Amino acid sequence: MATADGRDRGIHIGEVHGAFAIGDHNTVTHNENTPGRPGTDPAHEELLAAVRQLREDLARVIETPQVTLLTAELADAQEEIETSGRTVPGRLDRLRTALADAGAVTGMLASGAAVGQAVAALLGG
Repeated sequence: MATADGRDRGIHIGEVHGAFAIGDHNTVTHNENTPGRPGTDPAHEELLAAVRQLREDLARVIETPQVTLLTAELADAQEEIETSGRTVPGRLDRLRTALADAGAVTGMLASGAAVGQAVAALLGG
């Protein structure tokens, strides 16, 4: 349908990135894999969720050298998973070592156990 000045009032969609719905009662599910980045497997998604939770929990504990090292390893692991969908070789071993070294703190946190379990599952035991 054209307006008085001759412009078309219809809907024009050029390029779409993401998800959208038109009309009533729609459900949209969007699972985007950006070019060059593989999708994250369920085991790494679980690790990512546990890492985020442990980082939040560690922000509320007394800082020690072990907690500082663990916090840095968690941040690196989170960044790797968010950008590439997985961890680089050796990251899980370093994370497991940092968890063990900070065991006095992480042993009291459910999130610490969750990260430990997710790392063990990815390492195969």
